[in-house]
Amino acid sequence: MIDQKYVDFAVEKTLALLGIDSPSGYTAQAADACLKEFRALGCEAWLTGKGGVVADLGGADEDDALWLEAHLDTLGGMVSEIKGNGRLRISPLGGLRAENTETENCRVITKFNGVYEGTLQLDNASVHVNGSYGDTVRKFSCMEVVLDEDVKNADDTKKLGISAGDIVCFDPRSRITEKGYIKSRFLDDKLSVGILLALAKYLRDEGITPKRRVYAHVTVYEEVGHGGAASVPPGVTEAISVDMGCVGDGLSCTEKQVSICAKDSGGPYSYDVVKKLIAAAQREGADYAVDVYPHYGSDVEATLRAGYDIRHGLIGAGVYASHGYERSHKDGVKNTLLVLKGYLEA
Repeated sequence: MIDQKYVDFAVEKTLALLGIDSPSGYTAQAADACLKEFRALGCEAWLTGKGGVVADLGGADEDDALWLEAHLDTLGGMVSEIKGNGRLRISPLGGLRAENTETENCRVITKFNGVYEGTLQLDNASVHVNGSYGDTVRKFSCMEVVLDEDVKNADDTKKLGISAGDIVCFDPRSRITEKGYIKSRFLDDKLSVGILLALAKYLRDEGITPKRRVYAHVTVYEEVGHGGAASVPPGVTEAISVDMGCVGDGLSCTEKQVSICAKDSGGPYSYDVVKKLIAAAQREGADYAVDVYPHYGSDVEATLRAGYDIRHGLIGAGVYASHGYERSHKDGVKNTLLVLKGYLEA
């Protein structure tokens, strides 16, 4: 059984990682923190060439190894234009949506000149001035970062050292409710990274050596499609993406469950792996759902597209409002850990 302390550990590490900005392309600080966490748990761990983290969780059979993938990169933006009024146009990193980042506080991380705060707003954002405010379709071409600096034109902004290609990070607004709900931007997929850290702690604390070698791969380019496309060690026969489980209309999963994905927009997952994941959930008494995701892609699909000859699967704690202000629950974390525990013991 998974003790509650491992659920709390996963949430604690998730919150710490949520406090480190890491949109795709700007992940070094978060990856370094993740690397140190795995090493503190006694795991051999290293950085990949792309900047991700691989941790060896131990295990006996190196010729039938399991590759667990979660991603540390999040959605964000990049400065694409300094407007004449000194404000910034941005280009999204990953699937960032203009309509649900409007009015969010953000940070502009310059390449050489520090960090500046601002807010993403609709152009001409005052309702008392803009008669078309409610009718305007929200898209990045009509949104701007309003800097919390005394800038009146493009030259003022350029003097701050802000330029095209600088990174724009959004506040996660993380909180845990008394009822165990976890609310934040970027639970996709830092919650799963926290879960993999908790799995590593569980194996260490209990002195468990899995029957097969187990690696954790924390990727840093999942949100742009190629996070899992490299770094797989010899001997890996199966890869499971531990990512968010979808919650929404037409799906059965809730935030308190672990979701087992049978198919997404990239096609079906390995039928054998899906069956083994369901069997593991049933053995461990995990509350689970099996769903087909309509608009989704995962790290392990990038792994297969890169040419690796392996079987693949996808699980994750249920997350509502994906790519927005997301919500999960501690029960979903526990159920995900139970499935991983059961799968390693199979």
